[in-house]
Order: sequence, then C-alpha cells, then structure tokens
Amino acid sequence: MESHLRIVFAGTPEFAAESLRALLQGHHDVIAVYTQPDRPAGRGRALKPSAVKALAELREIPVLQPNSLKDADAQAELAALQPDLMVVAAYGLLLPPEVLAIPRLGCINVHASLLPRWRGAAPIQRAILAGDTSTGITIMQMDAGLDTGAMLAKASCPISPRDTGASLHDRLALLGGDALLGVVDSLHDGEALVAEVQDDALATYASKLNKEEALIQWHQDAEHIARHIRAFNNVPVAHTRLHDEPVRIWQARVLSDDISVEQPGTIIRADKHGLAVACGDGNVLLIEILQLAGGKALPIAQLLNAKRDIFSPLTVFGL
Repeated sequence: MESHLRIVFAGTPEFAAESLRALLQGHHDVIAVYTQPDRPAGRGRALKPSAVKALAELREIPVLQPNSLKDADAQAELAALQPDLMVVAAYGLLLPPEVLAIPRLGCINVHASLLPRWRGAAPIQRAILAGDTSTGITIMQMDAGLDTGAMLAKASCPISPRDTGASLHDRLALLGGDALLGVVDSLHDGEALVAEVQDDALATYASKLNKEEALIQWHQDAEHIARHIRAFNNVPVAHTRLHDEPVRIWQARVLSDDISVEQPGTIIRADKHGLAVACGDGNVLLIEILQLAGGKALPIAQLLNAKRDIFSPLTVFGL
C-alpha cells in the first residue's frame, strides 16, 4: 500500500462539509482546504465563514479563499501544495483546465444526482420539482465541462412524497460523504476504478434557484404547487401574497378527495388541520405551515388562534 494521499479539498456549504468530515474520519491526509470568500450574513451583515471553513479551522487545516482559480498566482499556490488528488463538493468556483491538471490523480467531484440527470447548480430541488421518485450521488472525474466527467461511483436515494429540499439535502450530504470515502479509499489502495462515460443524450440541467421562481402560481395544478413548496423548503422558500402582504409557505399537501370550482388561490376553509386552497386544476392544496411577514413559520392551528380573520373563507392568495 502506498503512503497516504495528499488531498486538497474544495467546497463551501454544509453539503460539502459532510464530505470533508468523511475524509477526515477516514484518516486521509487533507493538506489544505479551498472555500469561497466569507460572505455577509444575518441582520448585521457581518462576514460569515462557510461551513467548510469552520470545520477546517476546527481541525487546524490551512484554508485558502481565492476569488478565482483562473489567475496564475492562485494556480501556482495550488501546485506548490503538490496534491495527489483534489476533491470538490459544491465549491461554487470554476476549475479551469490548468487546475484540473495539477493533482497527480486529477480532480473528483461529489455531485447530488444520478448523472447525467440534473447536471448543474440545483440538482436536489430540480429532482423534487420534476416529481422524480429517486435520486442519489455521483462521484465523477472532473473535466472542463459542467458535470460532464466520467463517473466513478453512484449511490441511489429514494425521494419520498413528503421530502423537502432540506430533508433530501441532508440525506444526500451523508450519502455523498460515504460514497466519496469509498472512492478515495480505492484510489489510496491502488485499485483500478472503472470510469463510466456519461450519455450526453440523457442529460438534464438543474439551473440555479432564484427567489422569483419560488413565487407560487395558483393557476397551476395542486400536485405541481405541492412539489414547488417541498422543493424550495428551506431555500429560497415558496412565497405568495395575502391581503397584499408577503407570506411564505413551508409545508403543504394535496387533498386527494377534495375538488373546488373557486378561483385558484381561494381559501375554501380554515381549521386546525390547515388552509384548504383551490388550485388551477380544481384540486385542493392543504397549507399546513405558513410564515406571515415579520413572523415565524407556524402551524396553521397556531396562526388561527390569533389571526383567524385574515384567513377567512373566500379570501384569495396572490392578490
């Protein structure tokens, strides 16, 4: 067996931090961590380190935060580390060909879908929006394309009818760490990994999320709206308007036995179970957790205790 691999890790959010934790638990030699520069966060807009930086500093691993890896100085700094392998997970910066060529074993990526389905920035949410019943993790050898590299390993994960973007993210983050560790262990042991080339004809793209997209369109069918709410929980959160005030909807489900002829977005009834709302296909959505402007996300039963009047039947969301 060869000596420990010299690994450089590149990642930013909590999803990536789980992969870094897995590497560290496997006792691999993580010699440096790359993560995006600290960003303003919270009401005070103070600079906040990424989840990956926080973990790296806790474990006393050197942290580098270049704005780009395209300039020669940043590339020289990486080359000076003499890494055997670079592991990338939700880093958020492009790795140019010059960087991909630096590690002896190349660069591998932890991606939250079963490639070639859902290449791109938001594979978890796109899978829920599309009504997929399963997804997973792909560990791939990186190339110059967007998630187009040859696949080294896959691990599947079911999507339940109640999964949200948040719950699926957490399961996939753990699964990603396990799958990554298996691949790195194999590379460390000198095993030959069979790389499967992706079929580009089967590729779909998971474009980046935006707040405007999270606006609920009540003329759509109830099942689509329910998936929309699940997918955007907890970022950027599905939203609509009520009495000309913004509201965010965190949890809802389709009432399979109810139909309505009311205008889409109309509250049909309000009780301890939730708000029954008409949708574009005549089916009814039951909103269970809602957040009023300036308030916290609360079950409808609690909101009705103090705010029942604003949820009166025939009130219309979106106006």
